[in-house]
Amino acid sequence: MAAPIVVPRASHVISRREIDPDALKVLYRLREGGYLAYLVGGSVRDLLLGRRPKDFDVGTNAHPYEIKRLFRNCWIIGRRFRLAHVRFGAKVIEVATFRRHVQTVEPGRADKAEPSTAVRPGLEQADRPRDLLAHHDNTFGTPEEDAFRRDFTINALFYDISTFSVIDYVGGLRDLEERVIRAIGDPDERFQEDPVRMIRAVHFAARLAFDLDPPIADAIKRQRFEIIRSAPARLLEEYFKILRAGSAEQTFRMLHEHRLLERVTPELAEGAGEALWRSLAALDSYRRRLGSPAAITNPILLGTLMQPVGLVRETYFGQQDGARGTLGLLPIPRRDLERVRQMLVLQRRLGEIDRPPRVKRNLLHRPAFADALLWLEMHGAAPEIHAHWQELLRSHVPAQEPQPPGFPPHTRQPRRRRRRRRRRYPARADS
Repeated sequence: MAAPIVVPRASHVISRREIDPDALKVLYRLREGGYLAYLVGGSVRDLLLGRRPKDFDVGTNAHPYEIKRLFRNCWIIGRRFRLAHVRFGAKVIEVATFRRHVQTVEPGRADKAEPSTAVRPGLEQADRPRDLLAHHDNTFGTPEEDAFRRDFTINALFYDISTFSVIDYVGGLRDLEERVIRAIGDPDERFQEDPVRMIRAVHFAARLAFDLDPPIADAIKRQRFEIIRSAPARLLEEYFKILRAGSAEQTFRMLHEHRLLERVTPELAEGAGEALWRSLAALDSYRRRLGSPAAITNPILLGTLMQPVGLVRETYFGQQDGARGTLGLLPIPRRDLERVRQMLVLQRRLGEIDRPPRVKRNLLHRPAFADALLWLEMHGAAPEIHAHWQELLRSHVPAQEPQPPGFPPHTRQPRRRRRRRRRRYPARADS
C-alpha cells in the first residue's frame, strides 16, 4: 500500500471550532491515554465540504474495554463488532476500534462457500457468483487497514487530533474535488459483501450533488438483485436516514432510476409519480427549514412515503386491508402504521376550526395530535389553519419543557402518581 497523503492544518479548512465539543473531549481523552484518536468518516467529509455533520464518529487503536476504562459514561454495544458509545446527555459519540477487511472466503476453501441465494433468473448453478456477503467483520486492524475496509473513498478520510492534519489513504480528497462517488476496490465485490452499499452510493450522490463513478453505476445494474439479501431492519433504517436527510426527493428519484426501488419497495416503484415526488419535496423543504430532524417522527416519514401512492386509507381502521406489517421488504411496526392512520384521520378534524371550543380542546389531548399538527404544517398547504391550532395550543396547554424548533408542545400532562397508603395493623396485645 502506498504512503498516505497527509494535509497539514494550514492546507485544509477544518477548524476545531466546527467540531462538537464533546467529540473533542473524547478525542483528547484518548490521546492523553496514549492512543491514536482520529475523527473519521462522514464528519471529516462534511467538514471539508463546508457542511455541518449530523454526527461525529471517532476511530482509535484502543480496544473497546480500554475505551470504557477511560470514560465512566461509556457503554459497549454490538454483537458482531463491539462499539463504544460515550454518552453526553442525549448525545452519543460513537468510538470504534480500527478494523481490517476480512476475506469472506478463505484462500483454499472457496469450494465450501455457499452459493448466493439471490441469483438472476436463468443462471445455472455453475454460473452463480460465489457468496461474498460479509458475515464477520470484527478483526481489529491499523488506520490504513480501516481506511481500505470502508465503502467509498470520500468516507475514508481521517482527521488526526494530535497534528490537526487530514490523512487520506484512498484518494478521497481527489474525489471530493472532482465531486464523484467512487468505491474502494472492485464495486461488484463491495456490493456483494454488503448490498446496502448500493443504496448508500445513490444517497450520497443525491445528498451531496455528486456524480456516481461509472463503474459504480454499472455494478448497481449488475448487482441490484443482491439487495434482497440485506437485513430488512437495516433497509428500513436506511430509508429513515434518507427521509431525514433533506434530499429524499432526489434520492428516491435516483433509486427509481437505478431500479433499486423496485427491488426493495415495489409498491413505491409502481406508484412513483408526481404525487410521491411532491410529498417528498414537502418533507425536504420542512427538514431544511427546521435544521434538525429531531421533530420528524417515524409515522410522519412513513406517511410521506405511503399516503401519496394509496397505501394508507385515511378512514380505515380494520385489520384486513389497511393493517399491513410490511412495505416491500421493509418491516413496518404496526404501532407506527396505526399512528399514520390516526394522524391522517385527524386532518379532516383539524380543518373544522368552527367547531365548539370544547370539541377543539378535546382534540389537543389525542395521542396523535402532535404528529397530525406537524403533518398539517408539512403537507396541508393551509398556514392559516395551522396558525389557528398553534394559537389554541398556546392558550390552553400549560408551559412545558422546551421542545425542538417546530415541534408542537406536549398536549398531555403527566399522570400524577397516586400515593400508596400504608396498611395499618392492630396493636399487639402485651403478653
